[in-house]
Parts: sequence; structure tokens; C-alpha cells
Amino acid sequence: MTEIRVATFDGPGADPVIRTVPRPAIGPKAALIQIGACGVCGTDLHILKGHWPKPLPWPFTLGHELAGVIVEIGAELTTDFMGKPIGVGSKLMLPPLMPCGHCDWCLHYPETANKCLTPVYYGRYLGFDRPPHLWGGWSEMVYVDLEELPGTKIYKLPDAMPLRLGALSEPLTSCIRAFERAQRVNGFAWNATVVIQGTGPIGILAVAAALEMGAGRVISVGAPESPRLQLARKFGAEATVNIEEITAPADRIKAVRDIVGGYGADLVMDCSGHPTAGPEGIEFLRDGGTYVEMGQFTDAGSIDTNWHRICTKDLNVLGSWAFTANDLPKGVDMLWQARDRYPWLDMQTLYDFSEQGISDAVADAIAMRTVKSTIVPNPALLEG
Repeated sequence: MTEIRVATFDGPGADPVIRTVPRPAIGPKAALIQIGACGVCGTDLHILKGHWPKPLPWPFTLGHELAGVIVEIGAELTTDFMGKPIGVGSKLMLPPLMPCGHCDWCLHYPETANKCLTPVYYGRYLGFDRPPHLWGGWSEMVYVDLEELPGTKIYKLPDAMPLRLGALSEPLTSCIRAFERAQRVNGFAWNATVVIQGTGPIGILAVAAALEMGAGRVISVGAPESPRLQLARKFGAEATVNIEEITAPADRIKAVRDIVGGYGADLVMDCSGHPTAGPEGIEFLRDGGTYVEMGQFTDAGSIDTNWHRICTKDLNVLGSWAFTANDLPKGVDMLWQARDRYPWLDMQTLYDFSEQGISDAVADAIAMRTVKSTIVPNPALLEG
């Protein structure tokens, strides 16, 4: 194969166009990864809707929840970020961006290096100045070069892990880190009652992460009933509240409090990104409870809401954005160790790697007809 097919978009609202780019020469610390599966993330959808706050180098390739197999590798690239041996045939996942490790922020605040000033995007040098390129996973292959971009991280997946499962590593890791942040402030204790706002991919994965990390009860608030609330219950949510059926915030608050009972939930996590979720979710909590915000596009400042309730309820309010380099292995390990305890693959609706297939994947995700639209550039890889 001398050329690689990549799906590109010319801008917000544009249809995908599959173009070809030359197969790159492999450097000594580089690898070419054949993509088996790549999810459609909420961030992808926001970009395609024109919500991204900064200029983007259109046209470019989206997709960062990816898993694939090394088909060519440089002689000096012998281990992943955690020191595990890799070679041709190794299964990998790689995150969309990683802390550079050397800027002023990374050096002084390593525990929050996810807010690095100069994050490294895999494949940036290949495409951000001359697209189309091999930046995203909605393509046949992705190229990484640790010599050109030393901050790049790659992570080996277990040999027996299906690539569809591996493609959930990145979003699950975000959930794990959010719960760990709550644990560090004593806001998420063993047997806690947890309410998850939102039943998209992050909301569903948060149900599993909460249970794996010690939650006693999990309640999901979201919509629609099919497929999302049904899947939340399948993942272990003991009850769900349908926001399409219970439309008034006061009625939803009562519904959740009636299910939770007692003083209220110990922890509420917003995975919806909806701008009104915060004021409503705070009322799900008991006094002294913990609220974790994961909605990256939430604009809470525009809401005419009584925000002093944060003070009067004496809450711990946490923001949690993405993850650091050391967090990713936790996502891989949890997926693998809990592989038989949750219907992980039921999250994914598969789409072929074509212009129509990618259009359908995006449209179905926007319309919430799927939980996790997943594009499959190389179907044969999913068999192993």
C-alpha cells in the first residue's frame, strides 16, 4: 500500500471527503498503526457543529478514540510509554493529546499536566500545516513519530483485547480520573450513592467506572429511553430518570431525590455538557456532597441561576478535564479486567469507512440514535 485513505472535513457542516495521502517513510522512533476502530466523540460533534473556540486547520481528519495494530515500526521504538515491549503486530491505543512535559506548567504543576500550555497532538507535524494528513483515527492508518514529537505517548493493549474494546480506553480514562479527583478530596467514598447526569458515551462509561471504583448505587439521568437509558440500566444503573418525559427541572429533582432517598446523593457527576445541568445537579446532592463537572463545553456563566447554593450547601465542586499520561493505563486495565462484567461492545454501533458511512455515523450520533458511533476502517482487524 503506497497511499492511505483518510476522511477529511472542509469545515463545520461539511460532508466527509475521503482523500489519499502518501504512505510516510518510517523514522527510527516512529510507527504506522492500522486502525481497527475509532469512536465518534462528543468533541468531534462539537467541532463539526462549529463550536470549537479557536481556529482550526481545515481540512483535517477527526477521530481520537482509536485502537489499531502496528504494521511498521522504527528500530529505536521498542516500548510503549509504560515500558511494555512493542513491535509489528502489537495492539495499541493512543490519546489525542498529551502534556509536552517541559513547558513551565508541566514542570511546576505535574499533577495537573492535562492543562499543559503546549500539548502534543499525535501526527501534528504531518498535517497541521499541510492537510489532509494522518492526524485522526477516521482513517486507514495513523502515523506517530516520537523523535519529531517527544511528548507523544502510545499505550500497548493486551494481546487478546478486541480493538473495539480498546477504542473505549480514552473516554473511560476520563471518567476514572474524574472519580479519582473526587476521592482525593474525600468526596467519593466506598459504597457512595452516585448520580450521573447524561447518558451519552461518557455517561454510560461513568456508570461502569463508578461501580468498579466502589459506588454502592448509581442512578442515571438522561435520554432517550432507547438506546441510552436502556443501556445505562444494562451497565448497572439501578434506576434512570428520563429528561424527555420529566421536562421540568423541579420535577426531575424530586424524581431523583425520591429514588436516592435520605439526604440526597453523595456525588453527582455531569457528563452531559448541558449548560443547565449544574444548578439542577447540585440539588440532587446531600449537603456536603460532591459535584464533578465533566462537560467541556458548558457555559455556566450564561445561566440566570442562584449559584450561591454552591456556598450554602457547603459543596465540593470539581472540574475534571481529560487526563494525564499516567492515567491512560488505568483505562486500559479497567476495560481488560472488567471485560466480562459489562456489555461494553453494546455501546458501539459500527459504520463502514466510506463517505456515506462516516456521514451516517456523525448524523446518528448527533440525533442520539447511537450511544457510541464507531467507524471501522479495517474490519478484518476486529476479528482478532
